[in-house]
Amino acid sequence: MDFNEFNFHPKIAAGIAKAGFETPTPIQEQAIPPILKKRDVMGLAQTGTGKTAAFVLPILERLNNGPRRTVRALIIAPTRELAEQITDTIRELGRQTGLRSLSIYGGVSIMPQIKKLRDGVDIVVACPGRLLDHIYKRMIDLSKLEMLVLDEADRMFDMGFLNDIKKIISHTPKERQTMLFSATMPDDIKRLCNNVLNDQVTVKVNHTAPANTVEHALYPVEQHLKTELLRAILRNTDTESILIFTRTKHRAKRLGEQLERGGYRAASLQGNLSQNRRQEVLNGFRKGRYQILVATDIAARGIDVSSISHVINYDIPDTTDAYTHRIGRTGRAAKTGDAYTFITRADEAIVRGIERVLGEKVERRKLEGFDYKKPGPANSTEFRRQPEQKKSRGRHSLNAARKGASVKSPKSAAYRGSASKPASGGAKRQSNYRKLINSQRPA
Repeated sequence: MDFNEFNFHPKIAAGIAKAGFETPTPIQEQAIPPILKKRDVMGLAQTGTGKTAAFVLPILERLNNGPRRTVRALIIAPTRELAEQITDTIRELGRQTGLRSLSIYGGVSIMPQIKKLRDGVDIVVACPGRLLDHIYKRMIDLSKLEMLVLDEADRMFDMGFLNDIKKIISHTPKERQTMLFSATMPDDIKRLCNNVLNDQVTVKVNHTAPANTVEHALYPVEQHLKTELLRAILRNTDTESILIFTRTKHRAKRLGEQLERGGYRAASLQGNLSQNRRQEVLNGFRKGRYQILVATDIAARGIDVSSISHVINYDIPDTTDAYTHRIGRTGRAAKTGDAYTFITRADEAIVRGIERVLGEKVERRKLEGFDYKKPGPANSTEFRRQPEQKKSRGRHSLNAARKGASVKSPKSAAYRGSASKPASGGAKRQSNYRKLINSQRPA
């Protein structure tokens, strides 16, 4: 079938044509018809199968008629990157409808969001925490809500948003259409479905395994050789755009810096970045300014770049579900992609789980010419945090410097020893401190 068979309004059909959509993906083909009929839908599909458009298009179709500038559709997403991606899709597909959309998330000033809400919006895409802030401040009115979407529900539960989701739902009308999309189906989602969905239609599209357009390979390697192996693979592989996953945000930052110093157009995406910097990195990756993006699992939610040719798991994920989410970033929209995973001897258990999900044994590869027997340093400093410089402690340190003496801080062991008994007022504390200063002066 093609999109014309859905009989969308001409303004929405124009957005579909401009976006280059011709044939709906399986999740779109199965989910759009029941959503258009105002049925509740439970959609199970892996990342990269086109589920964003599967709920955005019916929302635009329904909201195209009816009142404007009141919140009639709410989409809840786990991360700000995903919220922005969904908002971009709404604006692209609904450009001719005149419907206003707004993304709401933390890490940025709340005032512009409040102003836009006061001006009136039709569709809100929000992260749970900041949305609750608006609800409690009575800055958003959900009483006219007609459609509610929970996107990437499994990841929201992994991130601890279950209670927030329940609080948000309690502020929405009982008479509403609800859609829940997820890549996996843990027990928490089953229970939530029973509570929030009414007579739902369940749509399943190969949700237990990554797309069959992805080729998988495992690279056994010692921990201390991972960075050298990564550089060797980058030198010997024809790549278009690469997403590298690490386990921690500190490691993502350090690895991104190392690749950048090595001459690669690389950047890192991790939780310590400001929102402006996160957006700059994402836009740079989408537009090709950065060829390599190093990210953690949480930071990578919402990355929607169809041209990613390789996903490299520098650190293997902790669960098979996380592997599915990561690998879903390549092989999108029926394109082919490669997934490389570095494994150590400690990773065998999760490797067996991944192979069970894939239904086959994954090829183990060795890079020709690479020295896998190179010994590691006795105390590796590759990803060690740099010690922080001690800050000046005010006038006491300044006075000590003038006298050429080294004065311990009030929290040091020497000070604790001299002031171990409970002080009885400011005078006694000053006396103890003078004794300490005198004891440190040169004879």
